[in-house]
Amino acid sequence: MIQIVEPGLAAAIQDRGRFGLKRFGVPAAGALDSYLLACANLLLDNPPESAGIELLAMGPTLLAADGPVGIALAGEVDARKTAPDGSVSPAPAWSATILAQGERLKIGAPRKGIAYLALSGGVRTVPMLGSRSTYRRAGLGGFLAAGDKLPCTGPGTLRQGPPWRYEEGPIRVLAGPQEDHFPKASLEALGNSEFKVAPSSDRMGLRLSGPALAHTDKGAEIPTDGVAPGAIQVPGDGQPIVLLADGQTTGGYAKIATVISADLPRLGQARSGESLRFKLVTREEARKALAKRQADLVAWRRKLTGAAGEIDQAALYRANLISGVVAGLDE
Repeated sequence: MIQIVEPGLAAAIQDRGRFGLKRFGVPAAGALDSYLLACANLLLDNPPESAGIELLAMGPTLLAADGPVGIALAGEVDARKTAPDGSVSPAPAWSATILAQGERLKIGAPRKGIAYLALSGGVRTVPMLGSRSTYRRAGLGGFLAAGDKLPCTGPGTLRQGPPWRYEEGPIRVLAGPQEDHFPKASLEALGNSEFKVAPSSDRMGLRLSGPALAHTDKGAEIPTDGVAPGAIQVPGDGQPIVLLADGQTTGGYAKIATVISADLPRLGQARSGESLRFKLVTREEARKALAKRQADLVAWRRKLTGAAGEIDQAALYRANLISGVVAGLDE
């Protein structure tokens, strides 16, 4: 168990999400950046889809109250450990370490984008509808509250690796499914213009400001149909909205394009005021991009150092898991 001392701001438990429930109006939710969550888990040799804590703003303060716990941070974020005697040591990202019994971990706000904290064995809260992911609007999943304890396991494998990086360049999209509601000029504007992320954006969707994307005489509204993360809806004002993990399951606005699966995690990293550009690609290019993204994660995993069972010896001594030397002689 690890205890929550302070829950932080906009920190929540997330895994891959819950699937197969959209017909009941339940979004998938899950990590905004599933690859970054996978990196955090792999630093502890957890299954990559294990639940962790997504950090969007100020991170939480955690206490190892019931034995030592392995921790790993992925992202541009700083954290520090405070021992019961008051001594402080850094807990750098991209290097798994042990939070010894009685130690506290204070996580700051991500300097850029978002970050993830993984715990040894993954966060093992009780699944709801097949997932541990938090979906605040429906009260689903694991919420962080002071005094709560998160089940996990004791420390095992500790690894370190290089930061995970995405390529620079525009966000790739497929046209449609309602591109016939837009003149050619609007599709060209989507691919040739810069859009800024509005402050009202959240896990439900990115609201963008930029050149208005005009509609044809078919108008902005359509009969309500199913939507998925990555769909770019364009309401009557012409300002696009890109749906994210917590996006609704149906919508009545025409969708000019859809972000490809390989680039959805990049959108999850976008923050208020940042600029985005888009590029129209083919379905074949989208499939190749996804295959490359998956291959990149496999290649990143091969770069991890540290062997199975490698342990932070100093942390073990602080946790009193290794007792003093004994003679080993018969009395």
